[in-house]
Amino acid sequence: MNEIVSKEEIAPDTFRYEIRHPKIAKKRRAGQFVIIRSHEGGERVPLTLVGSDPDAGTVTLIFQAVGHSTKELAQLEVGDALMDMAGPLGQPTHIENYGTACVIGGGYGTAPVLPIAAALADAGNDLIGIIGARSKDLLILEKELGDICAELKVATDDGSYGHHGFVTDVLKDLIDGGREVKFVLAVGPTPMMRAVANLTREYDIPCMVSLNPLMIDGTGMCGGCRVEVGGETKFACVDGPEFDAHQVNFDLLMKRQATYKAEEAEAGHWGSHCKIGLPKDK
Repeated sequence: MNEIVSKEEIAPDTFRYEIRHPKIAKKRRAGQFVIIRSHEGGERVPLTLVGSDPDAGTVTLIFQAVGHSTKELAQLEVGDALMDMAGPLGQPTHIENYGTACVIGGGYGTAPVLPIAAALADAGNDLIGIIGARSKDLLILEKELGDICAELKVATDDGSYGHHGFVTDVLKDLIDGGREVKFVLAVGPTPMMRAVANLTREYDIPCMVSLNPLMIDGTGMCGGCRVEVGGETKFACVDGPEFDAHQVNFDLLMKRQATYKAEEAEAGHWGSHCKIGLPKDK
């Protein structure tokens, strides 16, 4: 259980793991996540369930090694085992046939978009995908989303590939060009999701976002992942992670996300100078 059966670096410091966990593989649905610990005393890390193979009993996780705990996770190799993996957690994505739907992924946020895109396509939607990153080398899952979406567009901040600009530029061009987009889902950095929310509000297009606040236990007990949606307090781990983008208080969300930046930087610096020894799952 929890054994890593494959590992691939799909972009600089971005890894795709296939993990053996038959029960989660059978139960997971688009939009849900797990919380993992790589070793005894390790931090609890929430990661989206990007996919699963119920027959093989495996689930797919994608993560960026940017902080202390994810850098520890990236040290694991095929044959090693995670100490804990709890899930599936969170509410599954509401899926229906909207007609023409658009999924938008920014940076690592493209990973959570993939299973939702697959579910929307299976429901019969005419699916448009837009993915963005700072540069071409940081783009992920272009081929996988291209196989799912009827149309896929790419944007890079530096113009090294695709549209030179932001995903919101591409979405606005589509709408202004006459595409009758009926639903948008966006996952990525909070400023990007806020920009998509503002644009879709202007055009009166329903929009959902998957939020990534601070999260610890994943069961609604700690309150660390609380967000304000429609003037009410919600917990992303049990009420979400997806919410109506037009109702999210993004300013408050960004303030909460910045709470422990200094501590995270210090932990990341310390973690870059150490290695961990992890037992294989016997």
